[in-house]
Amino acid sequence: MHHAATAITAPDTDHLPAYWQFHDAVAQAQLVAWLPRGRHLIVDVSGPRAPGTELAAMSGHRVLRVIDAGPAIPASQRRGGADWTDERGTSEEGRRRSGRENGEVGGAPEASGTTERAGLAELIADSSRLTFLPDGCADDVIAEDRALSTHLAAEAMIAEIARVLRPGGRVLACVDSLVLGMAVLAEQRHWAHLVDLPHAEVVLVPWPDGTITRCYGPDQARELFSGAGLTVNWIRPRTVFSESMVTHVLRRDPASLPRLVRAELSARSDESLGAQLVISGVKP
Repeated sequence: MHHAATAITAPDTDHLPAYWQFHDAVAQAQLVAWLPRGRHLIVDVSGPRAPGTELAAMSGHRVLRVIDAGPAIPASQRRGGADWTDERGTSEEGRRRSGRENGEVGGAPEASGTTERAGLAELIADSSRLTFLPDGCADDVIAEDRALSTHLAAEAMIAEIARVLRPGGRVLACVDSLVLGMAVLAEQRHWAHLVDLPHAEVVLVPWPDGTITRCYGPDQARELFSGAGLTVNWIRPRTVFSESMVTHVLRRDPASLPRLVRAELSARSDESLGAQLVISGVKP
């Protein structure tokens, strides 16, 4: 995998290269295909680039997006949401209003701010500690954009996801793969670390920018989910088509992007391939 360190980081620009246009289109199509029918209450703990909140809201679901507290987010860049009510008839706005009266938001001190828009609520809090949410309150959870890789204590995060899911509720997650981790280590010439990497229980890989990512093979992903009481329905790569092939096709015919995405979604592949793995699980 050439230049592995850039394989999961899209350029910070509105004009994405051909491959990243394809990558984002595939991610959105996979999410839309996974979204349930009807009107569900969905909690989104994905990273900042994931489109799940907007896509789920556009599909008619009520969505609470939890954004990790950090540098101030300009109002123009926030994605907000409206007052939503769970199946018990409890308004989220009512819970937030009650929390504000006690100097809190969402009824918990971890929550630090909210924005609102129709069908969608946005909360600034610790996305790995959902203590401001009651047990079994969510129909589904989205943990896209490498959330379980960038939060290194993923066991605690997946346990919180399982706690807030109702029985029968589903989770969709995207993680960095062992294939990517091995490529990055090889690129950094850490040859000695590659020998036992596929057999390690936890694989932490240093990134060139100083951060660390947690990488998973299918076995590690299943163990992570089962440890939280979740059952894995399926695992597949985010994409199986190579960057060089996608770039070549789209340069020759930019209008072929929809056909290329459909071909990707229908392609059969080994679940251990690809820079990222997409995992669908359910709470029994």
